[in-house]
Amino acid sequence: MAKSILDAKAVGQDELLGAIDLGSNSFHLAIARLDHDEVRKIASISEKVQLAAGLDENNVLSEEAMQRGLDCLRRFAQHVTEVEPHRLRIVATNALRKAVNAQEFIRRASEVLPKPIEIIAGREEARLIYLGVSHSNASTDKRLVIDIGGGSTEFIIGQGFEPIETESLQMGCVAFTRKFFADGKITAAAFEKAAKATQAELLSIAKRYKKVGWDNAIASSGTAKAARLVLQELGLADEVITLGGLEMLKQKLIKLGHIDRIEFAGVKAHRQAVFPAGVAELLTIMQTLGIDELGYSDGALREGVMYDMLGRLDDEDVRDRSVTALAQRYSMDIKQAGRVTTACARLFDEAKDSLGLDKEDGDLLRRAASLYEIGLAISHSNYHKHSAYLLEHSDIAGFSQAGQARLAQIVLHHRRKLKGDTLETVEQLGGRKLAYLCLILRLAVQANQSRTTKAAPIMLRVVRPNDWRVSVGAGLHADLITAQLQTDVAQFAKWGVSLQVI
Repeated sequence: MAKSILDAKAVGQDELLGAIDLGSNSFHLAIARLDHDEVRKIASISEKVQLAAGLDENNVLSEEAMQRGLDCLRRFAQHVTEVEPHRLRIVATNALRKAVNAQEFIRRASEVLPKPIEIIAGREEARLIYLGVSHSNASTDKRLVIDIGGGSTEFIIGQGFEPIETESLQMGCVAFTRKFFADGKITAAAFEKAAKATQAELLSIAKRYKKVGWDNAIASSGTAKAARLVLQELGLADEVITLGGLEMLKQKLIKLGHIDRIEFAGVKAHRQAVFPAGVAELLTIMQTLGIDELGYSDGALREGVMYDMLGRLDDEDVRDRSVTALAQRYSMDIKQAGRVTTACARLFDEAKDSLGLDKEDGDLLRRAASLYEIGLAISHSNYHKHSAYLLEHSDIAGFSQAGQARLAQIVLHHRRKLKGDTLETVEQLGGRKLAYLCLILRLAVQANQSRTTKAAPIMLRVVRPNDWRVSVGAGLHADLITAQLQTDVAQFAKWGVSLQVI
């Protein structure tokens, strides 16, 4: 077994944070320790995997690309053994967002990793990138952050630690290499085609971003880092990337004529093939957005992931802010959501030990209970379906795609008939525990149909995981609540749970 990059004796487990970033071009691992509430990186590894290069025209990820990724993750897994699982996050970006067989890769990766992979949406990636940049390069200025990845490029305007605008566009150095530099030749025509493709993508944000404005611009990640180092090597810039320097670098690359002739010290071997495409994209971004100078940040996605995780550990979870914002946006009945949330919390506490549920499950249930009625903003008819759709398909800061899908399933099944075939979908997303959370919310909603705090409370006793006993206490509408619960006995049975109302 390879020696770990981490000196476990030097740092306690409770001080460590870890992040693995499954990028479209490279996979990155960072381990840090907490120092006065600051994240101090103590170890990092990057490996070229080029996952995006393994996507075919139907967005099927090839077995060869999967194997490259899995081999890398096996090596990474050896270095995070000293990091507590709840202090480690593994996020995946554009390549796995696009791959139609992403779940197959995630399933196989789960056999070697201590935590599941989270596929994050483009805007969530942008938010985390900004968090990493803003903590690594503190400033009160309004800043534009640009992060060119392998398959997508993120643009964020923010001030302090708060993003104002976030976007993720479908362009990146690996994708553009395949489209415009696939034969390895570096030509003016290839640069022009890459420039036009970049301009086309920027059309959707350029006007809005210029209107919001920024005081200075900064770039992060591999393309920007390599460009900055090469410009310094050639004497074309100092600390910043300049528009004039990039234009001269473009001409030098065209003169070289082929990626095999790129021998700049600032371009590592694994970046050599994608460097011209990255330069073409970066140059066009600066030209289109009117940027003369571009700073550089060493902090990006993985640093942002760790700062976000630190917030979760300190009870400053952005997901709770997002839930509150969604409830306000869709004019939720806050009092009713509070009644159902309170009932869920009590039922969860009564059942958690018997069902093997943990704090993370409780947080998921609480957030679902807070938002179960947002679909009423669209229509009362089938509002549970509208609620589920909004939760699954909205850009919600702090949540992975799988996290949103789990929220959606809990909300979707809180009313109407349950179907046996939908149980398979639920369990694929979150195992048997997710099914239990769906049923707990269902009970809580049934007990609060009268929308009053004076309604009779219900109590839950779990004899065995699939044998539940519900009793109704004293209060308003006790008979009605009992009758409603009894109609659900047959529904629970479809999901393999025997419900007795006593």
